[in-house]
Amino acid sequence: MMSRYPWLGAWVAAVAAFALTLIGGQATSGSGLLGAALSFSALTVLAALGQMLVISAGPGNADLSIPSSIALSSAVAMLVMDGQNSLIFPGLLAACLAGAAVGLANACLIHILRIPPIIATLAASLIVMSCAISIGRGLKIKPPPLFAEMTTMRISGIPLLAILAVSVSIAVWFAVERTAYGRALCAIGQNPRAAELAGIHVKRTHLLTYVLCAAMAGLTGALIAGFAGGNSLNQGEEYLMGTIAVVVIGGTSVIGGRPCVPGIWGAALFMFLVVAMLNAAGAGSGVRLVLTGLIIITVIALSSTRPGDH
Repeated sequence: MMSRYPWLGAWVAAVAAFALTLIGGQATSGSGLLGAALSFSALTVLAALGQMLVISAGPGNADLSIPSSIALSSAVAMLVMDGQNSLIFPGLLAACLAGAAVGLANACLIHILRIPPIIATLAASLIVMSCAISIGRGLKIKPPPLFAEMTTMRISGIPLLAILAVSVSIAVWFAVERTAYGRALCAIGQNPRAAELAGIHVKRTHLLTYVLCAAMAGLTGALIAGFAGGNSLNQGEEYLMGTIAVVVIGGTSVIGGRPCVPGIWGAALFMFLVVAMLNAAGAGSGVRLVLTGLIIITVIALSSTRPGDH
């Protein structure tokens, strides 16, 4: 069952966590808890979708520059928007382009200088964060009123952020399941040498994957700034372990070639609810990090026993 529906475990865990939160009295109402979970999970989903694409490119692929991309893009978005409603779209575009530039740099480090992806993106994150600090330190530009309202708006009780994230999720699912890019990505993740012999442009697909991942991190950074009332250099910190955890828990194969978009949502909701329960219990950030690590290790250990992962 789990091999056919790798997303199922994440959704079962999310439903169980939701029920436990309500039973434990840590939420005053189910609708309020669900609304908060959808709002915060939507931001995680947007960044995690990009991480999912990168991890699906094969063993050793992971983008560790996502937090820095978020920090840089949030500052760029606020600078371009300058608090004016008329500049919301240019600000969002600038944030995505700033993220895409980081992704392009990552791909160049990996394929031109032949640096392993994890090391390349880690090194890039330090440079990008330096840029974010020089741009964003002391920056006190508030998001445009309309943009701030949009990031907290609800339509029929559903957060607008969640609707946006669902739309992006559907687009990513379509790209993975129904396009030449998706077929190339899965083929490369399963066997890059065989994919290359089959005529697939491995480097081009890798480049596009890293650019898409960083662009989605850029969009996430802009939305976080609008949601939080401004940019902050530490806004992306939780999205490193968070995106990796969501991708792994959501059923995407850690050895590549098997992305799982539906599982991203179940895992994001599960992680938010777990953190909510820990916060209600008074647990510190250290406990949350340890638990996240244990969950990732457990899921990887269990997935290694699935026939489809060998």
